[in-house]
Amino acid sequence: LGIVGSSFLLRKASNNISDTETITNTTRYGEISNQLWSNKEQIKHFPNQIPEDATNVQLAYSPGFSQQGSYFQLRMKQRPEKIKKVLLKYREIAKHKYRGGNTNDHANLPNGVPTTFFYTSDAQDSFPTTYEILVLNAENRGTPGFKWNHGDSYGVAIDSSASEIVYWVEAW
Repeated sequence: LGIVGSSFLLRKASNNISDTETITNTTRYGEISNQLWSNKEQIKHFPNQIPEDATNVQLAYSPGFSQQGSYFQLRMKQRPEKIKKVLLKYREIAKHKYRGGNTNDHANLPNGVPTTFFYTSDAQDSFPTTYEILVLNAENRGTPGFKWNHGDSYGVAIDSSASEIVYWVEAW
């Protein structure tokens, strides 16, 4: 009975580990945006599908579990004129604007809000200063005295010089 119980617990633990792995396969973009990310309001700024002319496309999705939050990012390179157009659009409607950094940097600024880490980067967790992080919305769902314990935020990070855009959403 002890061996059976132990093997059940080990199998359950290994299944939980595989369930929390980050999805990076770009062919699953439609599945994530249409089925797995439940709050469609948070991802309405994401493209309906990955544009055919996009290059260097990277994806990062984690459904989160237990105390870990969930996130979804789509990073791509596009033509400079397209990047310029979306930058102007999102700059105008952004509620918060930052240059480089990550969620910890932004949340700790005066009147700052949590944003995201650079999950689609190969080398770092912070956006370089060439990126403008534009927060389209951030909702504090924490309790008094424990601000931002729970919440969500979403927006775009745009590097005009590299013609890159990162669509992002976080919920915790």
